[in-house]
Amino acid sequence: MMLIMLLTAGAAFLFGYFLNILYITVFYHRGLTHGAVRLSPATRRWVVLTGNWVTGLDPKGWACMHRMHHVYSDTPQDPHSPMQLGIWGVLPGQLHSYKRTLSRLQAGNAKYLSMVSDLDFPVNWLNRNKLWVLPYFLHVLIGLAVGAVTHLPLVGLAYWMGIMSHPLQGWMVNALSHRFGYSNYELGDHSRNNWLVALLVFGEGYQNNHHHKPESANFSAKGWEFDMGYWLCLLAEQCGLLQIPRAPEPMRRQPREMRVF
Repeated sequence: MMLIMLLTAGAAFLFGYFLNILYITVFYHRGLTHGAVRLSPATRRWVVLTGNWVTGLDPKGWACMHRMHHVYSDTPQDPHSPMQLGIWGVLPGQLHSYKRTLSRLQAGNAKYLSMVSDLDFPVNWLNRNKLWVLPYFLHVLIGLAVGAVTHLPLVGLAYWMGIMSHPLQGWMVNALSHRFGYSNYELGDHSRNNWLVALLVFGEGYQNNHHHKPESANFSAKGWEFDMGYWLCLLAEQCGLLQIPRAPEPMRRQPREMRVF
């Protein structure tokens, strides 16, 4: 009985974790933010409609903050650099930066709006109406329902921990992969490739590779580097959810003050 409970809880956690990863690393990050994958019109509408409910994170706010990270990587204006905030300071720092980004987007701040001028949808109505907490309550209710149906409260808790794992994912990527690891490219920041973070967060740990070529859907650069997020993109492409440009146009390198991706 204990083994069955643990296996079921593990499956529930992985389901929630996988769904969160699908939205954030494929749809938000490689799709909306960088255009490394081209979401189909239907997929794009669905992600804009449901993304905040699934992840608890606003797609436009997330894209804006991440683009600012690329523009100001590891400088005082980086929203979540461990070089500025310290490794443990990244966890509260990224939350504070996210809230500030949403606030300034809604206030019409020209600098922030220019970062996402190509995204033709507004900040989600949940955030516009200060109802951002509802997705978190929704997943608590789903977790309670799963626990009640299975008669295993641990299973419901495991689901909730998986679907709401983005703060930990973000901390691993933003803190550890900008502090520990190796570099394939000299970029003038502290981005690193961290194989363990890449394994746990579907390729996102290859920050040095990604900062070198953000327009690429594949974050691996060496033959032995494995990006599970890219394989997830390939699977999504086979399902008709998106297209992967086979020869992405090289991004024109711009001064730090001008670059938006």
